[in-house]
Amino acid sequence: MSKRIQSKHKIDRRLGENLWGRPSSPLNNRAYGPGQHGQRRKGKTSDYGLQLRAKQKLKGYYGSITEKAFKKLYTEASRVKGDTGERLIGLLESRLDAIVYRAKFVATVFAARQFVSHGHILVNGKRVNIPSYQVKVGDKVEIKERSKQLGIVLEANQLAERDVPEYVEVDHHKQVATYVRVPALSDVPYPVQMEPNLVVEFYSR
Repeated sequence: MSKRIQSKHKIDRRLGENLWGRPSSPLNNRAYGPGQHGQRRKGKTSDYGLQLRAKQKLKGYYGSITEKAFKKLYTEASRVKGDTGERLIGLLESRLDAIVYRAKFVATVFAARQFVSHGHILVNGKRVNIPSYQVKVGDKVEIKERSKQLGIVLEANQLAERDVPEYVEVDHHKQVATYVRVPALSDVPYPVQMEPNLVVEFYSR
């Protein structure tokens, strides 16, 4: 677990932003990149560099999902008419681990992925252990009865640093969440600015 935490903190420092808005982020004390050259003055970033950074930031926010999985979501988003960037955000927010995180069943998106993988989550009454599972509007996501009293769950419910967004309805007494609607970019409570339009430009090169 300690290795995962360190890697997560490195993502924050490498990108220069507190991606998840956590008070434990090292950026709160060291607002520069990791490593011996982290404090060097940086030159002007190219268009490609800006696009790459936007992609890495979005990937990192959702638990550093793999390039293959991220590219697959982009390809799916680009097949539908309309704003590809908005569609990409909708697909990312529809992931089961993202819903578990938004519902405050656990404290971090990394914990959400692990929580789902370990079989603690039911979707419409059936166990689903695939973090990338696409939740549909109207689906009910709940914690298994035997898992509701786990310390990680009880602690997350008390988090004051983030609220449950409007597109997810949660009954924390029953530990059940309903995916109300697919959100637009403006609906998602990112602690930092996300630029999916630059991600689209990156893959469109």
